[in-house]
Order: sequence, then structure tokens, then C-alpha cells
Amino acid sequence: MKNFRYTKSFDEEYAYDGKDLGAVCTPEGTDFRLWAPFAEKVELCLYGSENREESTLQRLEMKPEKRGVWHRRIPGDLHGRYYDYCIVTGGEALYTADPYAVGCGCNGYPSMVVDLRRTDPEGFDRDHAPERDVENIIYELHIKDFSYDPDSGVPEACRGKYKAFTAQPDGNAEGREFAPGVAYLKELGITHVHLLPFFDYGFLDEDGDGRQFNWGYDPVNYNIPEGSYATDAHDGTVRIRECKEMIRALHQAGIRVIMDVVYNHTHDADSWLERTAPGYYCRRWEDGTLANGSACGSDMAVGRKMVDNYIADSVMYWAREYHLDGFRFDLMGLLTVELMNRIRRELDQEFGKGEKLLYGEPWRADDSPMESGTHAALKENVQYLDEGIAVFSDDTRDAIKGHVFYEEEPGFVNGGKGMEKQILRAVTGWCGEAADPGDFRPGSCSRVVNYVSAHDNFTLWDKLVMSFHGKEADFTGEYEDVLRANKLAALIYFTCQGHLFLQAGEEFGRTKLGDGNSYRSDPEINMLRWHQTVEQAELLAYYKGLIRLRKKLPGLWDKTAGAAGRMSQARIPAPGVVTFRLDNRLREEQIALSGCKKVPESCWKELLIVYNASETPAKITLPEEEWTVLADGRSTDLWEKADPAGRGWIEAAAGSGLILGCAGEGSRG
Repeated sequence: MKNFRYTKSFDEEYAYDGKDLGAVCTPEGTDFRLWAPFAEKVELCLYGSENREESTLQRLEMKPEKRGVWHRRIPGDLHGRYYDYCIVTGGEALYTADPYAVGCGCNGYPSMVVDLRRTDPEGFDRDHAPERDVENIIYELHIKDFSYDPDSGVPEACRGKYKAFTAQPDGNAEGREFAPGVAYLKELGITHVHLLPFFDYGFLDEDGDGRQFNWGYDPVNYNIPEGSYATDAHDGTVRIRECKEMIRALHQAGIRVIMDVVYNHTHDADSWLERTAPGYYCRRWEDGTLANGSACGSDMAVGRKMVDNYIADSVMYWAREYHLDGFRFDLMGLLTVELMNRIRRELDQEFGKGEKLLYGEPWRADDSPMESGTHAALKENVQYLDEGIAVFSDDTRDAIKGHVFYEEEPGFVNGGKGMEKQILRAVTGWCGEAADPGDFRPGSCSRVVNYVSAHDNFTLWDKLVMSFHGKEADFTGEYEDVLRANKLAALIYFTCQGHLFLQAGEEFGRTKLGDGNSYRSDPEINMLRWHQTVEQAELLAYYKGLIRLRKKLPGLWDKTAGAAGRMSQARIPAPGVVTFRLDNRLREEQIALSGCKKVPESCWKELLIVYNASETPAKITLPEEEWTVLADGRSTDLWEKADPAGRGWIEAAAGSGLILGCAGEGSRG
């Protein structure tokens, strides 16, 4: 409807709270329901195939019901039938797919009727999340990156596909327990795989060249898996089944699955949502121009009842139907605190408190008008978020390695000066004493995700190469200084309180050859180069050891409000050198909060941690207790030997860190 201006009274009259929108299919019949509050007439169009022009079967008028909903029931088995709607508004007819569709044809159109139980792989009804671990160690992965490299061990037909997570080297399921890449993830020890968007997104031709690439942050059909990752994009059930097989395979390997979701904007302003209710779903300024806080020109009007319902219902749909274990929200600052807390509440009510992980980016690309009475889910409002919703800590990231956008600007590990206090604040998830009233104050480290690299911007390896050797350097070269700084960066954020997050391949020096915005670069730029697991075996072993050790240090994985109080004797003995002690005893309240059924006792009652980013060795005075070196700049497996560090003092090598433990009773403090 032209010139629609939203008011809350509109929602009071037309907002629909039913959970039955879309095409609900059973063998006996299908109910089609569409929310189109401005429509004068709606026709349901049924097709014999995804080729609409050649296969029209029926055009059936839908009946208007209360609160802007149109309905039509068709008896019989319609599973696999394609459809769309013709909506007449203001005398003009417009065709649209179903925004609530759960299946579609190639490239997202038309919609497809699906009896979802017929898409379940064998045994999917028994699939469930692995038991929760004491710590959340999240591994960010793009589906195509994972297996595009011929060295991935995945058969060519399955590379870049959902099938890469289930296919064996010989193309069948015999001979080994897990697919090659999944076996690697299991051995690495991560607890969650965070998959970049795999709902149906724009920009790619799903039937096109396999060398096409996109990160996927342009949603078209929010409740349908992306077809370019399927072995057949023309059969709408294949993408659903193969996506479920991928999730089940990861669960069987003991790994939970997080979906990267993009509810802040649509692929373009002419979305299925806007076609069904013109002017309602897109956020606009007072003069009617589209808001652009997403830098895509099509911000979702979060804060309106049907927008919020759509997003919350979509999250719940993926959690129920695909057994997902968490959600990462892109540009969460364009969503509201109220909506995020609602999603947290609904997930907790259905699946148990904290069972599903929720976290997101607490920022946006530009200003965007919010509905009155709502609060943007920005970093400045983090204290209003439920403690079960975490945000990425750009403070930790930039303090460790330097400014995310400027390759020449260093952080603590690569030559930055005067950053010691920031590093100490990062250790407690920014919950310790703040130096300035404007400092980040999350209130609890449970609201913090610590990381140093993600799909956006430069990889950690590339950032370090450029900061040490310039942007014309050979990114695949051997650099002792880069390797040393990479290890120290990892040791620092792995010893910070909060959730842990790493970009896939960071553990073996992943490079994108200096490409800082590879969202549609060639797949050869983006892919994981699996030969680097051999070439960078030393770095990979260092990360594996950190992952194993982190799970044994309750003083670090504590997510309770009092976790920051574990730190004591924080010191800066010299420029570029930081030391602190940490109470490492296991506490009853953190056991309950973790949700983990098998919590190991602590082997060390206290930790002494040293970061030495300076260019000279640092002589550290040891407290009187007897200390064991758990990790240093060379190895993170020293704790297995339990060799005493001696008494008096210890030396931290230049550009490296130390983790020491003081043995004592494993009692719960």
C-alpha cells in the first residue's frame, strides 16, 4: 500500500500471533495462510514444477480471515507441489513467494509445499545435541570454504556442499566413523561449529558455476536452506535433507551447531515480506526514504509486532526442525534488546535455560530509526541484555592485534605501546575495574565473546604479516616473528574469561593473501588450505593444547557474575609485560550455570599467567608456592609432564606467554 505510515494502533488491529502462517502440509491436505493486511484479493497459484510459465495447474481464490490473514485449504497430498501468490492491492496485481515457506525451487522461487517429516534422514528423530562441555569453544566456518580445496579429502562431487560433512574419501559411508573434515574438527577439540549463513540467500545462481562464492549475508528465504550447497538445487527437498544430514553428522562427532542468522535486512527492499505487506517490513525515515543501517538499503523494521514475530518464529523453527544449538546474529545492533530477550526467553522455555547459545555483533553500519519504546541491541546497551546473550568483544580483538581496519596499526602482540591495562581488562571480560566511565561494561563475562579473527576483515595471520612486513609481503612465507605473535595472541584470548571464538583455519595460519573483504572473492582465496595443517603443524599443536588446557581451568571458564573477582595481583612489571594471579578453584555456582554433567575437578588451585610482548626476555618473580609450568611460548602441553618451575623466579621469553599452576586440593571453593 503506497504511503503506508506505521502506527502502534495498526499492530493492535492487525498483528497476528498464530503459528500457522505458510503452507502446513500433511498427507491429508495443506493449509495455506498468508498475512497480507492491505490486500483486496489474494489468489493461490499452484504449479506442476518450478517452471511456472509451463506448469500452472490452478489459480484459487483465498478467503480473508481476521487480522489480515488469508486462508485456503486444499485436500490431498501436495508434498512437492510448487506455489506462489498473486496479491491485488490498490487494483494492481503482484506475484510473490511465501515469506513463511519452508521449501522452494532453484534460486528461491517459487515456493514449495513440503511435508517436513519426509525430508528427515533416517534416525533424525533420535538426533540430539551432544552433552554440553564446561566451555564454549566456537569455530566459525563457511560451508564452501570447508571442503573446496582438493586436499580436503572430500570427493569432488561433494566439495563445497552439505555432503562434505558426511561423504567419505571413497564416496561412501564405509571405512571410517567420520568424514575427513569432521574427523579433524573432532580431534581439534572445539565444542561448536558456527556456520556462516546457510539459509537461502541472493547473489548466487544455484544452478551455476561451482566457482561462485559469497559469504551469504543477503537473505531471500529465511526458513529454507541455501540451494548452492545441495547436490540438486532443483528438487526442493534435497537441500533440506542434506542440511539435516550435515547437522546430524556434526552432532554424532560431539559437536554442536550454530547458525549465523541475518534478520537485520533483506537481500533487497523488494522482498517477499514487503510484497505481502508493502511499507510494513522495511524501516524508513520520516521522509519515507529507506533506512540504511545495514549498508544494504533494506533494514528490517524490528520493533513492529509482525516483524518481531517473524524473526522469533524463524529462530524457533530452525531450532526445532533442524536441531540447531545456537544462533549468531549479524549486525545485532539493528535488532532490539526487547526482541533478543524474547528470543532468549522462548528458547529457554522450550529447550532449557542456556541450552541454546545466543550471541551477536553489538554494532551496525550506520544509524537507523528505532521504534519508540525499544532499545537497540548495541554495545552501549549490553547491560540490558539477558546474561544468556553474548556480544563480540571488539575491545579484546583490537587490544591484542591492533585496529581491525588498518593493517599498520598494531596491538599488544605486534608492537603496540601502552596497551597493558587494556589487556588486563580483557582478561576479566571487561568486568574488572574500569579506567574510564565510558569503558565497555558488560556486567558479566557471560555476555562476552573473545576472539582475534573472524570471516570479516584480515585473518589474524595476514594482519600480523602486514604489521611486521608490510602489505606487499608474501603471506605464505615463513615468518618466525609472525608465528611467535600468533601464538601469544592465541594464549592471551584463551586465558580471558568469556566465550571463545576462532575463525576456521586460524589454528594453522590461515591466509586470504591480504584480502580484507573476501565476501565474494574467488573460492581459492577463501578456502581452507588443508596442506597448511602439515606446514603449520607447530601452530596447530599449540592451539590444540590451548583448547585442552582451557577446559581444565575453571577459573577461566567461569561465567558467573563473580568471575572477575578471581583475579588478583595484576601487575605491569615492565612495558609490554603483564602478570596476574587467578583463583582456579571450582565453585558450585559455576557448575550449575555451565549445564555440564561431567565437570572435572581442578588440578591447580591457583594460576599465574604472564604475557610478554616485549622484545626482551622478562624475569618474573614467583610467589612462594610451588609452581608448575602448564604452557609457554613453545608448547601448551607442558601440564601433562607436571615439571616444577622451581622457586624464586622464571623467565618469560620475548614475545611469548606463560601459564603456571599451583597444585593444591581440587576442592570446590
